[in-house]
Amino acid sequence: MSISRKRVRELGISPGILPVGTWNAITDVSGVRVGHVTLIEGEDIRTGVTAILPHGGNVFQEKVPAAIVVGNGFGKLTGSTQVEELGEIETPIVLTNTLCVPRAAEAVIEWTLAQQGNEEVRSVNPVVGETNDGTLNNIRRMVVTKEHVIDAIEHASSGPVAEGCVGAGTGTVCFGWKGGIGTSSRLLPQKLGGYTLGALVQSNFGGVLQMDGIPVGKRLGQYYLKEQLEDASADGSIMIILATDAPLSDRNLNRLAKRALAGLARTGAAMSNGSGDYVIAFSTAKEVRRTPERRSKVWAYPEVPNDRMSPLFEAAIEATEEAIYNSLSMATASSGYMGRNVDALPLDALKKLAESRAK
Repeated sequence: MSISRKRVRELGISPGILPVGTWNAITDVSGVRVGHVTLIEGEDIRTGVTAILPHGGNVFQEKVPAAIVVGNGFGKLTGSTQVEELGEIETPIVLTNTLCVPRAAEAVIEWTLAQQGNEEVRSVNPVVGETNDGTLNNIRRMVVTKEHVIDAIEHASSGPVAEGCVGAGTGTVCFGWKGGIGTSSRLLPQKLGGYTLGALVQSNFGGVLQMDGIPVGKRLGQYYLKEQLEDASADGSIMIILATDAPLSDRNLNRLAKRALAGLARTGAAMSNGSGDYVIAFSTAKEVRRTPERRSKVWAYPEVPNDRMSPLFEAAIEATEEAIYNSLSMATASSGYMGRNVDALPLDALKKLAESRAK
């Protein structure tokens, strides 16, 4: 009998060397909240929305330093150019499916304009990312509404984060198995700053899966370019969100975001022509937030220097890698549009592979 869905640490797979936080989730970074709206309707709708809020205040009035890094740019990431230019995020980050990005962006704008203190705001830069869930979801119906997006934002919470077939991960496929939402975190010891870093992913890509060095895809016979497979495509996308309480400049957040791509590579991702591979990184530290008072004058702030960034780089690699694994291990087998079926990663076989390696 197959074992129930579990996070990979429960199966004996613990990537990296750094300890994890209380929830082993992006919400281990104080103030970060996550909300999902999951849409499963009839035989053809398998989609949703995931919202990530950097802190509990007015994000537009207390913008967070941020950076966006593109591994392969086959995707639609609304708001990226202003983040690149100004190095800050001023709204919740929303993830959904490809064709619903414009509607989600409109919802983020409406929600932001309605917040107390934003009565005079005349320009908003919504940050909305996507992956294409058209294998399981009838994506052309564009069923995500503005109300769904606002609901995900308003019901975002701290604590444990639902993973697998939820929110923006409801209809995604990863390495030929069911993908979804996954998250993880890492803690640095006090002598290295005592900072927390968390990652959240929306996984929907291909390649040759390996998990903490175990060649899972090859051992289980499912991988990109395997001739016997009818659907061996490596195309797809991944959205990676990094949050940290370390006081970082947008420049060093850019450097941090690049390391998430190293975590992606560890999983065996192909980063193919048709894959959109994006990383959004932000700092929640109060001392580096761009408040109205700080935006109107020259100001100085403490920040982690270059020579102390390496432990955070390691944390970003490890948390991203494990978040992807959790997106797979927590997802369940799904059926959807046009009768298509996507199996879940077989955890009983995975556990055996992990046990055999340990011997």
